[in-house]
Amino acid sequence: MSIYLDNHSTTRLDPRVLEAMLPWLTDHYGNAGSVTHEMGRAARAAVESAREIFAASIGATAREIVFTSGATESINLAILGSVSRRGLGEQGQGHDFQQSHRPDQPDSQKTGHLITVATEHNAVLDTLDHVERLGHAVTQLPVFQEQSWLPGSHRQGVVGQLSLDELTAAFRPDTFLVSVMLANNEIGSIQNIPAIAQRVHAHGALLHVDCAQGLGRMPVSVSTMEADLASFSAHKFHGPKGVGALYVRRSGRAVRIDPLVFGGGQERGMRSGTLDVPGIVGMATAAQLAVAGLPVEAARMRELRDMLWSLLSQSIEGIAINGPPLNDPEVRLVNNLNVRVAGIEGESLLATLSADGLAVSSGSACSSESPRPSHVLLAIGLDSDQARASLRFGFSRFTTSDEVVEAATRIAAGVARLRRL
Repeated sequence: MSIYLDNHSTTRLDPRVLEAMLPWLTDHYGNAGSVTHEMGRAARAAVESAREIFAASIGATAREIVFTSGATESINLAILGSVSRRGLGEQGQGHDFQQSHRPDQPDSQKTGHLITVATEHNAVLDTLDHVERLGHAVTQLPVFQEQSWLPGSHRQGVVGQLSLDELTAAFRPDTFLVSVMLANNEIGSIQNIPAIAQRVHAHGALLHVDCAQGLGRMPVSVSTMEADLASFSAHKFHGPKGVGALYVRRSGRAVRIDPLVFGGGQERGMRSGTLDVPGIVGMATAAQLAVAGLPVEAARMRELRDMLWSLLSQSIEGIAINGPPLNDPEVRLVNNLNVRVAGIEGESLLATLSADGLAVSSGSACSSESPRPSHVLLAIGLDSDQARASLRFGFSRFTTSDEVVEAATRIAAGVARLRRL
């Protein structure tokens, strides 16, 4: 029996989502941009209905949603679109953007400063590396480490969270964008986004939030978070792969960004290209199901996660949790478990478990082919050996208690075999 516990990398398509998508893959195959005939108008209506549904699922309005190919594109659009707009001197908000960064000023005065966190997804970190090469300055803030809770530590806080004081100290007069992940894809740490937003906006900067891991696992409201830009990916909450969304605030302090893709002017000119009607319909359906089922599913996933940890801790000597405590759903995703096993090489254990039919990972799927240890685990204070000896488990609405029991048995047996070797 194959057991899938890698739901941070992707989730199974919900059959109800597939059912909603199928008509738009078969009979209703019109292009949403071809509104001169009925099939095109039907496709356009389906997209706009999906836009309304998805927007309501995240506390936004329909005109604030831009559909993309996934969270990676949404992140690139948010960051690079903000950088490009700043270069035009039209950021649209902030303490001195319009006054100090006019198009006729030298290029050196159009650059600026961006802030992020060391534990962000590579879609953010690699994009900001590119931004740095364009001449902008980038600050990566540290997070509280595993030893932060120890008495006498000068930096006490929740493992994986950033320090609000260090964020405030990092601001510069030219800081115009801060990018912070809502919930970490490896250790499940949840950032205090409303408090972060308060400090970002007090400085006059924009806040981008990577929400890819949040929807379906915790309440997600862009209005409550006070985000200016927020990225989502359908396949993280039982929707189809290849479709995502970027929230761009229009109410209150409207945000303006430049497009990355030019052509047909779709999505109000912010993301040209033929719309993926089946994918968009599927994403909206998946989001609606995720929100409706959250109270029950969050409690069940947390119970299964805690069950696996209990079984592993009883059967494997030298096993430890990476990241925030499991007992507080406000600081750790309910479906996340990340552990390290003393004296075990993680890749060997992964190979053993894979041969046994168990699908787990050692970190982000987007960087799983890298031989380097996880940058997230290093950022929380683990050394390279500890990081390499770590496994990540992600649970979903389709995970069963029988699978958890069987997974614990296979993991314990795999560790025992490697230790005998």
